[in-house]
Amino acid sequence: MLVLDLRKLSSVTDFFVICGSDSAIGVKAIAEAVLMQLKEEGAVANHLEGLSEGAWILADYGDVVVHVFLEQVRRYYDLESLWGDAPRKSFRPRAQKAGTKRRVKK
Repeated sequence: MLVLDLRKLSSVTDFFVICGSDSAIGVKAIAEAVLMQLKEEGAVANHLEGLSEGAWILADYGDVVVHVFLEQVRRYYDLESLWGDAPRKSFRPRAQKAGTKRRVKK
């Protein structure tokens, strides 16, 4: 996962979050997990597209735009190079502590 800081480069959004999977099923699963987690946090996307296709899913949260790509599509559009001047951070989710369980809302 990569986070691009666009605050000094764009008036449209502050951050791009870019990630991907080698399969359309993986892309959809990642996007659905992001949408669900952010909804639990009280955030709802202003705009969502690509969920049914699973090649490039875009979720616009205003200050943050999440891009979940099929890896071959990610390489083709190459947002990382397009926004090459943007400061970037690689991000890995923290490992779950041993003995703890994730909350599941029903």
